[in-house]
Amino acid sequence: MVMPVGAVDDRPGQSARVHFALAEEIVRLVAVAALAASRGPSVSRRRGGLPDDVIAAAARAAVLDDEPGSDGLIPLAERLGVSPFALSRAFSAVMCVSLTRYRNMVQVGRALERIENGDRDLAGLAADLGFSDQAHMTRTIRAQLGETPTALRMLLSV
Repeated sequence: MVMPVGAVDDRPGQSARVHFALAEEIVRLVAVAALAASRGPSVSRRRGGLPDDVIAAAARAAVLDDEPGSDGLIPLAERLGVSPFALSRAFSAVMCVSLTRYRNMVQVGRALERIENGDRDLAGLAADLGFSDQAHMTRTIRAQLGETPTALRMLLSV
């Protein structure tokens, strides 16, 4: 039986569907990393600026560490001392994913961890993680995993 995206299925084994979706995302990220590694380190420079791999690594670390200013392209670019264009281009070239998509993947991972640990206040969770509101978080999670936070909470509690 094929279930539409977002539909909730109460049958046993439904959590396997979420685990499969997460596994697919992990495999995709590993493939992206392998492709980037096979290209070797980027030494592209713009007018004597930093190499792309250095810019991307600094941006990635800022997002993972949830540093101030890492929630937007312009503040992060200013923090790293590069133009927003250079940051966007370097990050996409090295990571094979846009900075926004990467930041969303990190936020979704953090949201899933907190939902799995019993966080029930979705509006508060959205605010804590830097989403503009609960609806924005729900749309982002559904776009990445094909399920709403409420459906994922039910699946993770099985």
